[in-house]
Amino acid sequence: SGVATDCFSLLHRGCTDIICCIFFIVAIVGYVAVGILAWTHGDPRKVIYPTDSLGQYCGQGKLEKKPLLFYFNMMKCASPMVLLEFQCPTPQCFFFFLCVEKCPDRTLTLVTAIAKPEDWKYYKSYCREDPGNKPMTEILQKKLCPAYLISSKPFLQRCFPSLGKKGEVITVGDQDKFNDGEKIRDAKDLVAGMKNATVVMEGRQVAMKIFEDYTKSWYWILICLLIAVVLSLIFIVLLRYLAGIMVWVMILMVIAVVACGIAYSSIKYVNLKDTAGSNITLQQLGFQPDFSVYLHIRQTWLAFIIILAILEVIIIIILIFLRNRIRIAVELMKEASRAVGYVMSSLFYPIFTFFLLTIVIAYWGITAVFLSTSSEPVYKVFNETDCPHGRQTCEPENFTISAMKTDCPRSECLFAFYGGETPYHKYLIFFQFYNVFLFFWCANFVTALGQMTLAGAFASYYWAPNKPNDMPAYPLCASLGRSLRYHTGSLAFGSLILAIVQIIRVLLEYIDHKLKGAENKFAKFLLCCLKCCFWCLEKFIKFINRNAYIMVAIYGKNFCRSARDAFFLLMRNVIRVVVLDKVTDFILFLGKLLIVGLVGIFAFFFFSGQTDAFKDAAPSLHYYWVPILTVLVGSYLIAHGFFSVYAMCVDTLFLCFLEDLERNDGSPERPFLMSENLRNVLRKKNQRTRQSC
Repeated sequence: SGVATDCFSLLHRGCTDIICCIFFIVAIVGYVAVGILAWTHGDPRKVIYPTDSLGQYCGQGKLEKKPLLFYFNMMKCASPMVLLEFQCPTPQCFFFFLCVEKCPDRTLTLVTAIAKPEDWKYYKSYCREDPGNKPMTEILQKKLCPAYLISSKPFLQRCFPSLGKKGEVITVGDQDKFNDGEKIRDAKDLVAGMKNATVVMEGRQVAMKIFEDYTKSWYWILICLLIAVVLSLIFIVLLRYLAGIMVWVMILMVIAVVACGIAYSSIKYVNLKDTAGSNITLQQLGFQPDFSVYLHIRQTWLAFIIILAILEVIIIIILIFLRNRIRIAVELMKEASRAVGYVMSSLFYPIFTFFLLTIVIAYWGITAVFLSTSSEPVYKVFNETDCPHGRQTCEPENFTISAMKTDCPRSECLFAFYGGETPYHKYLIFFQFYNVFLFFWCANFVTALGQMTLAGAFASYYWAPNKPNDMPAYPLCASLGRSLRYHTGSLAFGSLILAIVQIIRVLLEYIDHKLKGAENKFAKFLLCCLKCCFWCLEKFIKFINRNAYIMVAIYGKNFCRSARDAFFLLMRNVIRVVVLDKVTDFILFLGKLLIVGLVGIFAFFFFSGQTDAFKDAAPSLHYYWVPILTVLVGSYLIAHGFFSVYAMCVDTLFLCFLEDLERNDGSPERPFLMSENLRNVLRKKNQRTRQSC
């Protein structure tokens, strides 16, 4: 009898979009296979630990006591990319990377070190091998020891020169000059290779202070976030009683602000009447780079008066014609508060969604790291002079007896980068693409599951003839079970469409990054248009998917039919959709602003110590803005999590409301199931009380 008895009858439900469900399961199995393959071949040590010239990991294995990477000669290739990626751009520009126990803390040259036994003993700890009693020329020729040492500090497990300043002069080891074994150089010559590194080193010090601040204030941060949770709950409860007042106050404030603008513009227009030069027209004045000049012209303020007056009239006319629809939006928001009150567990469902998203992100990140580190070390020939074998691949085990060494006696077979020629390495880019695509698909699936679960729970509230007695005992769990049992295929279908659009957007961003230096203006324009179109398409698909999931949760139909029904249902009520959407968005925005503002003000006065009441309790911090910013971001995320549930509830009840209007007429056979307040707003009545099924 009517739509109420059909909406949640499991007797009429069946599995939807089975083909897409099977396809999704196969894709997940393939994703697991890619992960296993990556974990088998990958080695995260390649990104965690630095690698010396022989491809060995500093701080691992036989080099366990040598965790730091030392560069033989920075002046050969003083470039941050070379220092951080261990690659030289040319065969002539090569130098050794050596794992050492600690960075040099003094500045020495090979010439001065050999002359003093104590310095020579210290200097030999930075040699590739013990030079013994070999002459200095042979040591330098065979690259057994560096030509000089520079006082350095460790950062990112690498030794970087410790640059300083004396006035405006760059110094290294308190000296403005150093000897590199060939000539006397200024310390500023190292700046080119150290500019980025020193910035990051300063950032490291700031990061350590921030970490220390977190260790002192973490429990106070948790208390502030708990306050945000309480305030979010209170706001949702208050919406049940104050939604109407808040909406009409908001509307009146907008009208008042526009009226104040008209009054202020009128006062300025009158006051400029006798001012010299104020009566010239904007056309006579022409374009002026200083826009404040226009504020001294009466015609400017007259334009403001006309524009604001037109805007005020439009707002008033809209209110006159849409007042009933605004009342419906208010009643739906009140009804949403009641629904959330009956399904309180829904407020904590975002925690479950966040947990699943964390798993998806962690799996994607770990797989990406293992894939990117599954290459093999590649060794190439490096030589300071011209060599026919320069940059050719070599094998370090037999290089000394190879023809390459014979042709180029001063060449070295050194680690260059990670790569590989096996079939696995040839398809590595495909595995990376598959990893990114499945990440989007799985993340969208988790989000879709949350939307359908909440929609099913709130729809069970709307369609219950006798609330809450006719609702399921555990509506959220029942809805989650229905979604997974019957509609996994529909969830996979909708999230697949969205994932395809998102991966296209990623490819467009990649192409845009590659074309940044291009001069083709048409290509840039075309790419910009494509990016804009696909951004709009993504937003549209998210809107369609959200409403399609609601219809699937209500009727149990497949994704395409549900999307079509939802779209045409909304198009038949487009004005109601716009009014409800904007009213709800603005109210929830005010709620987020209020919660973040209240918690942020409390955090500021507490952590800054500017209030006597909190001076003794507040921890001593390096940067008091660190916990304040953390509290602000955390409060916003908490408020957003709670209000996203509320917004989903409003959208679900709205679609149910539209379906109720179209399918029922208030007769005994098809009574309206909306609340009495909504029926009063619409001036509709049921002919008699609906009997319990």
